[in-house]
Amino acid sequence: MSISKLLKRGLALTAAMSLAACSGTASTTGTTPATTSGSETTATPSDVTYERGDDDDIYDEVLGEYESLMAKADSSESADERFVLFAQAEAELLDSAVMIPTTTQGGAYTLSRVAPRTIPYVQWGNDDDRVKGLVISDDFITPDEREELLDIWSKAVAGEGEYDPAAYLTGKGHKLTTNYTTTFSTAPVTLDWLNTSSQSDTEITVNTVDGLVEYNNLSQMTPALAEDWSVSDDGTVYTFNIRQGVKWYTSEGTEYADVTANDFVAGFRHMLDAKAGLEWLVDGVIVGATDYYNGGGSFDDVGYKAVDDYTLEITLEKPISYFMTMLTYSCFLPICDSFFQAHGGVYGVDELAERSADTNSYTFGKSEDVASQVYCGPFLVQKLQKDSEIYLVKNPNYYKSEDVTLDSIKWVYDNGENPDAFYNDVINGTYSTVTLGIANGLLDKAKTDGNFDKYAYVSETTSTTYFGGLNVNRGTFALEAGTVASKKNEQQKIDTVTALRNKNFRKALQYSFDKAKYNAVSRGDDLATTNLRNMYTHPEFVTLSEDTTDADGHTFPAGTFYGELVQYYCDQLGTGIDVSDGVNGWFQPDVAKECLEAAKEELGDSVSFPIIIDVVYLSSNDTITAQANTYKKVIEENLGSDNVTVNLIEATTSDDYYASGYRASNGEAGNFDMFYGSGWGPDYGDPSTYLNTFLGAGAGYMTKVIGLY
Repeated sequence: MSISKLLKRGLALTAAMSLAACSGTASTTGTTPATTSGSETTATPSDVTYERGDDDDIYDEVLGEYESLMAKADSSESADERFVLFAQAEAELLDSAVMIPTTTQGGAYTLSRVAPRTIPYVQWGNDDDRVKGLVISDDFITPDEREELLDIWSKAVAGEGEYDPAAYLTGKGHKLTTNYTTTFSTAPVTLDWLNTSSQSDTEITVNTVDGLVEYNNLSQMTPALAEDWSVSDDGTVYTFNIRQGVKWYTSEGTEYADVTANDFVAGFRHMLDAKAGLEWLVDGVIVGATDYYNGGGSFDDVGYKAVDDYTLEITLEKPISYFMTMLTYSCFLPICDSFFQAHGGVYGVDELAERSADTNSYTFGKSEDVASQVYCGPFLVQKLQKDSEIYLVKNPNYYKSEDVTLDSIKWVYDNGENPDAFYNDVINGTYSTVTLGIANGLLDKAKTDGNFDKYAYVSETTSTTYFGGLNVNRGTFALEAGTVASKKNEQQKIDTVTALRNKNFRKALQYSFDKAKYNAVSRGDDLATTNLRNMYTHPEFVTLSEDTTDADGHTFPAGTFYGELVQYYCDQLGTGIDVSDGVNGWFQPDVAKECLEAAKEELGDSVSFPIIIDVVYLSSNDTITAQANTYKKVIEENLGSDNVTVNLIEATTSDDYYASGYRASNGEAGNFDMFYGSGWGPDYGDPSTYLNTFLGAGAGYMTKVIGLY
């Protein structure tokens, strides 16, 4: 999504604010990659052993107030009141300094043959990974052509004509291609779209299965497998009429079974049974779902029923204004019930866990075998080789074939080790799009060969937020194979986690992180701040529909953006953070030093300085390596290497790099002190889609990035 600068206010930092920014104790996590080895270690006293703490106790210490505010927001029946309370909670999350929002997608110089706004245009859900409608030229689209297309799109959204980029481009002399090739660096681990919460899995599979509804490229919700629907007068019962005649097909295109309402029930139950990180999204939403996946209830009591073969009834615990927006996320997708059971699938949380351990009898959705899944969407998976290629072909029997512009989609494995070769492949037409980076030399390359002047544009930013986390309860100091190992001794491990549980120390780290310099190594100085993000939720994600007064009597007018609410409460807390997009809103080096001094006073003799912060980087990736080195430099320069030493730990393979952070199974498995590499894209149209990810007691998916649960 493109982001306006309505919120850019350029806070003036006063001395009073500077002092207020430092406060008591708490916890944090952050992240980044890096490149050199760290400081020398010293002998560890034989009676000193690092022990991991209790997750619940530490969460209460660092985010207890945040969770209390979230509970108040969730209990509010008014959407506007919810937004105000969520904004208070988000300000508390930011003030805790356990995480630091860093960037969003886009905002980079780009060359592309893909016409803009030809995929679903929506801020949430999985629809923006659905590429069936892509319009791709055989030549790069010029900036002027792109601007004209966006102008036509804007008029179409306003009801003035149609948006037909194919007709526009062919009228300009372009020829269109129907085969789309792109790259992947993290291989999918499953074809079971309900047994994963990783975007690297679902960006493939959502192109092979449809849900109840979907968004089009004009940001309009349209029917998909549900032809129409109705809502009860009290807003709690949704009835969907399932489209008749739609089929499930094998990877070879052979008809397998009809798509029925029961397949949606089967999918929902399987999602709850799998407990792969999707189930918490329906906590407190669908009647009986929470009791069921926690083991205390029967699925008979879950509000997800097939009334007949083509009628699906969903019952909510309470009216939820944004419920329809949730349906575009993968947790509501169907599976073919008969195929699932034929490949060893069973129902029940414990039963599935036991069966999944038997790889001989349970073969459903295995990524090694494209025949282990059936598909009802626009594409069929033909090939999935994890270190080579993923290949999808058009489903010739797709029920909305008129919407499909592509004959095939191909993902080719690329870990970023040879950017020059990738650039050359883009120029010769193998790939459609390339981002022009500084560290990998591609920006200079495009300027030298003239492609920059002719075709480069700045890509749109999106609602996805990337962030860093500080590990407040570290449990892993090397991978199982002994790789990516920390050099810290036991006392240094204790000192680091003790310091990271101190709120002022976390603030010192986060306020000394010059994100603009960090970003510039990949974007260049002129785009160093373009894609910076300073709050977790997209600042223009929602607006107030009516004038709303908070508990202290402050009234926000109708039309107030959510980011403005968060800014107000950050100001009340004295954080000094500017939460606008496109500014270096956290960087306060003088305040960072004040917070460090406050932390040293609070910590006293309980730790020895310098505190060592382990950061893992992928040495084969030039951009990640350069960013890691920049992180080390700005932290040590702003806080002093005698106070904080950033230890850059090399991962030589992408598997080791991702295992240390992004694919760590839980908080204890995180092999880092500061981690940058995770992001969150919203699943539905309410701020809770971001903020619930940091709830405690294992309910929040992203608490693992701060070492918890």
